[in-house]
Amino acid sequence: MRHHDLVVIGAGSGNAVVDDSFADLDVAIVEERWFGGTCLNSGCIPSKMLAHTAHVARTVREAGTYGVAAEQGEVRWRAARDRVFGRLDAERDEGRRGREDADFITVYEGRARFTGPRTLRVQRADGAHDISAEQVVVAAGGRPLIPPPVARSGLPYETSDTVMRVDAPPRRLAILGGGYIAAELAEVFTATGSTVTIVEQEPRLLGPQDETVVERFTEVARRRYDLRLGRELATVDGRPGALRLLLDDGSTVEADMLLVAAGRVPNSDLLDLESAGVATHDDGRVVVDSHQRTTAEGVLALGDICSPVPLKHVANREAEVVAHNLRHPDDLITCDHALVPAAVFTEPQIASVGATEQECRDRGLDHVVGMTDYGDTAYGWAMEDTTGFCKVLADPGSGRLLGAHLMGAQAPTLIQPLVLAMTLGIDAATLALSPYWIHPALTEVVENALLDLGLDHVLGGHHDADEGRRGERRA
Repeated sequence: MRHHDLVVIGAGSGNAVVDDSFADLDVAIVEERWFGGTCLNSGCIPSKMLAHTAHVARTVREAGTYGVAAEQGEVRWRAARDRVFGRLDAERDEGRRGREDADFITVYEGRARFTGPRTLRVQRADGAHDISAEQVVVAAGGRPLIPPPVARSGLPYETSDTVMRVDAPPRRLAILGGGYIAAELAEVFTATGSTVTIVEQEPRLLGPQDETVVERFTEVARRRYDLRLGRELATVDGRPGALRLLLDDGSTVEADMLLVAAGRVPNSDLLDLESAGVATHDDGRVVVDSHQRTTAEGVLALGDICSPVPLKHVANREAEVVAHNLRHPDDLITCDHALVPAAVFTEPQIASVGATEQECRDRGLDHVVGMTDYGDTAYGWAMEDTTGFCKVLADPGSGRLLGAHLMGAQAPTLIQPLVLAMTLGIDAATLALSPYWIHPALTEVVENALLDLGLDHVLGGHHDADEGRRGERRA
């Protein structure tokens, strides 16, 4: 059995743990499938590259709104796909070569399972290899959830792991699920000419989002897709290329391809964690403390396999914490998940941070709401925007921001000043009235939503001096 100082299971965000400061150690990285993890190969990056392609196509198709004559926007699927994965696959391979060429790193290709405390068996093509380590980082990620009716059918289906690499878009695409993955990929394949049907058991799409986002986005989606909301899948039958989905109300959906986007599960069940003394939550997530330490001595975890917020930027932060704590066991740092922003790269885009309005009500938080539509700002006029908005929630006494929710162009960028304010403790009135906001930039939708809270009194003596500026800005 070969012994290492450190073994990292998973070469997604786990790969980011190891830098040159570990060069004095004997490090091993175990990866079963692909370097770069879900984000690089089948998640964040390819989906957003294709979503941008879809946005360009929509812009061309709707150019007449602005008095621009343009050809009908048509996505050449293979060209778009090959542009994306030609670049990303090269990045993946380069990352792998860089690790293999490092003198202090051994790369094991295969699936790792614990056989005891900090001991592992790696199943490779050339047989099983047993290894051990002083410290282990579990960063094995997650995978798409496959509902029983789909698994039992024996018929082909796609997931986010596979659908972006298909050779041709389907004429009819059925999507099972109504979350952010379903919404983004519906946008992509609609742009290619596919007719999309979304089957979702909740009454609206993007259920965990703020209620205003959920309501408005569902209405936008209803104009684009065949929505079967409040419905569950009972069975799948037919044959490959001619599928028939039977729903719980007796209705059916005919499709050439089925995309399963019904959620994701952590890969903890594949690692024999009980052999290592690593505990998991009921949902399969590895139990970690604020320092990313598991219940087993010398074993840490990060990313989708343990995080309550399975997002890439969270996994990256957790990787930084793990790297520090491995090298500085007497000076541990923590990971805080209190204010994690998130985005959905649909058209329109969506971004959020903090509490939703329904959460404020459920928790009994005293709050006020400020909201401005994109169409009520000058740049919104330029865009002919009719759906976008910014919504902010704040404590009426202190002006402390409780949450922020945007739907519209560049929402993931526009939300960042609100993320900074919430993180640094800047109250809503100070954020609205102290800095200059460029006119007529789209950022005015954020400024005016803050002003709509009516919290000038939080600034105390500054209220009178700023009243004129407040009126001018709202104009």
